[in-house]
Amino acid sequence: MSLATRTLTDYASVTDYLFALKSVGVKFGIDRMWSFATALGHPERRYPIIHIAGTNGKGSVSAMIETILRESGLHTGLYTSPHLVKIGERVQVDRNPLTEDEIVNYMRELVPVAEKLRAIGPDEYPTFFEFIAAMAFLQFAHKKVNVAVIEVGLGGLLDATNIVVPEVAVITSIGLDHTEQLGNTFACIAREKAGIIKSRVPVVIGRVPGEAEKVIRTLAHEHEAPLYSVREIYGEGIERYPATNLNGDYQRWNAATATLAAGLLRTRFALSDEAIENGLLQVDWPGRWQQIMVGKRLLVLDASHNPEGAQVLESNLCHLLAENDGRKPIIITSVLGEFRARPLLKVIGRYARKIYLVSLQQARACTHEEMKALTPKTAQNLLHCATLEEVIPILLGESVGGSSDTVVVTGSIYLLGEVLARLQPILAVGNGRLQNFNFVPRVVAQSADQTRAISSAVAGTSRIICEGAGPTPR
Repeated sequence: MSLATRTLTDYASVTDYLFALKSVGVKFGIDRMWSFATALGHPERRYPIIHIAGTNGKGSVSAMIETILRESGLHTGLYTSPHLVKIGERVQVDRNPLTEDEIVNYMRELVPVAEKLRAIGPDEYPTFFEFIAAMAFLQFAHKKVNVAVIEVGLGGLLDATNIVVPEVAVITSIGLDHTEQLGNTFACIAREKAGIIKSRVPVVIGRVPGEAEKVIRTLAHEHEAPLYSVREIYGEGIERYPATNLNGDYQRWNAATATLAAGLLRTRFALSDEAIENGLLQVDWPGRWQQIMVGKRLLVLDASHNPEGAQVLESNLCHLLAENDGRKPIIITSVLGEFRARPLLKVIGRYARKIYLVSLQQARACTHEEMKALTPKTAQNLLHCATLEEVIPILLGESVGGSSDTVVVTGSIYLLGEVLARLQPILAVGNGRLQNFNFVPRVVAQSADQTRAISSAVAGTSRIICEGAGPTPR
């Protein structure tokens, strides 16, 4: 037993180990994950997979598809990121997260394998994300799931999950986010997201900009992958889009994306129209315009953290004001980075009665001063700087406003996680740290061309599994 393995005695020591890996940053590329999975006997090949990428909506669509599959009586795996409160939320079987004991046992199994890889070269040692992906692949294999829904972490082409060959590839949306890593145009970002496309595997795309759609269609054509477009099938009018219990018009766009993907899986998994409809009406996906009552006060949690999300936030706030006879909400926010903060604060300034700015203990988090400077002059008189501890009484209705006031917590998903951890302390036992690491990309893996070569090799093992199912590809 190695020294590292001997130190992994409990959940606290394991999370220390994992968060230490996070602190070194992100290392893009799939060659290291490929080696890791090979050493583990490729557990990701033991069950069918739906692979989901996108700037926004990929988590919601993943949850929708998983619910549809589970509603159909299937034993499901779900891999998403990031988590809100506990690491185990990232890996779920039938929506049951990994337990602390399971995480400890998997790490004690995985670390010796990782150390053998490090003997080949220091950059061969898996990252935080690769360890968690490996746990997911193993958990789904051990639990003998019928199907797994795998969400891309960042981008697509160079993401650790891109070693899989899916039944269906889904690209939910394309927006300008993570531009430092993915490029600063819709075309560049679309090219990275479309890196999940495999040979002859059907592709579903949500509502994406024309520039992005052109890139995706070109890559799909090169891979002989039939493509299905939400916009072409459902049009522009929201009234034609499927209903879902998740709030917001954009969730109906996501529901249409999930419905198209489910349609392609209809024959493979015997999915009925009723199961698809019921699944969309029973989705559980926290933090996406999630409305909960705290005492007599309505609290809305919404992870609108980028420019595309700010547009959706504005639509939701507009609806909220209409429902509350024009009474503006109290808004609590924190944002990571000026690019994300500027459009979000512009929207918040138009719809808030009071704004509480929270600066999180995150390397990328905007300071109070930065957020104040990015808030429009017309909203400066609404601003209050606060700590997380200071806003908790507001959430509980113990200070500021009356019980009729709605409180909206929006912006960084880290903020939502911290708030949920304080509102639901039982969920946070043993994991006070949520996402605290410095995002410093280290591209030390193979080049994009090399990754495409590996992806092509992986794709060579794919097969057509949805032929004849679903709507006619466009």
